[in-house]
Amino acid sequence: MKLNMFAAGLVFALSGAVALAEQGGNVTARADIKGTNITGTAQFAEQAMGSGTMVEITVQVSGLAPGRHGVHLHAVGKCEPDFTAAGGHFDPGPAGNTDPDANHPFHMGDIPNLEVGANGQGQMKITTTRVSLSAGPLSLFDADGTAIIVHGNPDQGITGEPKSGVSGGPRVACGVITKQ
Repeated sequence: MKLNMFAAGLVFALSGAVALAEQGGNVTARADIKGTNITGTAQFAEQAMGSGTMVEITVQVSGLAPGRHGVHLHAVGKCEPDFTAAGGHFDPGPAGNTDPDANHPFHMGDIPNLEVGANGQGQMKITTTRVSLSAGPLSLFDADGTAIIVHGNPDQGITGEPKSGVSGGPRVACGVITKQ
């Protein structure tokens, strides 16, 4: 069973690397993040890495309350109304579970908290192999797209009951991810 899962994962990673090579190298994407008095951007850059790919995500946001804020990739590329159309966390696959609080922090769309200073500005740069921008099962560009959500509270990094808010609580800003 473990060998079959490993082999399937290897096939998925290789298919992403092949698709990336066929596209001539790097694939990029962007999201304009907006909320009430909140603006920002998220930049995505995919690069080949061995037999797979990695995605560098750079987030810059202003207008937030100081402190830590949960940031996640959400399953649907829509931000209206009040950001609920973005659905749960990005977690494709036959065993995926998009509930933001259950199965947390193991969703493919879970990324670290954003630290915001006293001036209301925050930025972070992370690298992940949990998602891809090129074709494949972990692509952010599936049939219904993907959004990035900034939450009002920190992500506690634990699994909780549905609607418990442990993954960051209220959605305060959203951006639809588009390929560049």
